[in-house]
Amino acid sequence: MRDVAEQTDRSSDDDGRRTGLRINGDAVHNTHPPGRAEVRASAVRDATPDTRPLRQARLRVEELATVNRCKDEFLAMLSHELRSPLAAIENAVQLLSSQTGETPARKRTQALIERQVRRMTKLVDDLLDVSRISRGRLHLQRERIDLRVVVSNAIETLESAINERHHQLTTVLPDAPLWLHADPWRLEQVFVNLLANALRYTDASGELAVWVHTLDGQAIVRVRDSGIGIAPDALPHIFDLFRQADEAAARSKAGLGIGLALVRNLVELHGGNVTAASAGLKQGSEFTVRLPTASR
Repeated sequence: MRDVAEQTDRSSDDDGRRTGLRINGDAVHNTHPPGRAEVRASAVRDATPDTRPLRQARLRVEELATVNRCKDEFLAMLSHELRSPLAAIENAVQLLSSQTGETPARKRTQALIERQVRRMTKLVDDLLDVSRISRGRLHLQRERIDLRVVVSNAIETLESAINERHHQLTTVLPDAPLWLHADPWRLEQVFVNLLANALRYTDASGELAVWVHTLDGQAIVRVRDSGIGIAPDALPHIFDLFRQADEAAARSKAGLGIGLALVRNLVELHGGNVTAASAGLKQGSEFTVRLPTASR
């Protein structure tokens, strides 16, 4: 009589782990001696799971986590170190502006320094905020706020830049207050970043628009521009850290690619979400922020 038999021989390896060989073959029942069967092995394979790839993957994950942690610590240290000299330069510029007898050339030079200091300070602050968020150290100071005021403040912050580039800005705000339980400074930072991004990627005399309204219990803010647009393959990664809409474009070199990543993080901390849409290159873009409204 012939049956299929399976036999496993277990032992231990040098590390003390259980190992085994699984033998598949035909069992031939013999009468010599009675009741015993002879196994004629037809296949022998190691039944011990190979854990080496798993151990290697685990070590790789630990290495990447360490590298990421070191990166966050470096960004935090770099941001703090850069803020001190920037503050000193800003103080020196303010001292110069308080002196009399300024010449036109001196005024132009002073204005140039002021603009560049503000730009560098903004980059450093954004970098520091990204580091805080990644380490879970950024905490919101929530209060009851009118979203219309926050959006208006963000527009006012960039008003001079909008006028300098002769952009046509359309703003639509609701007549009634739109109450949120949120951090007013952080939300203003969100809309300043979105508007600054629209300014950067829109040619002079381009069109900008900001709409604020409610839908299904959510506050909606849409920021649209007539700029260079976003390529379809770049759209899914537009909020990734250190990524830009068009890295080949000259104007992309003006930033570090952290503004939109910061926008997403700050919006999500408020329990909302942000999305980007574009019909393609040279078709403009639109960013939509959705935030929960305050309960009555």
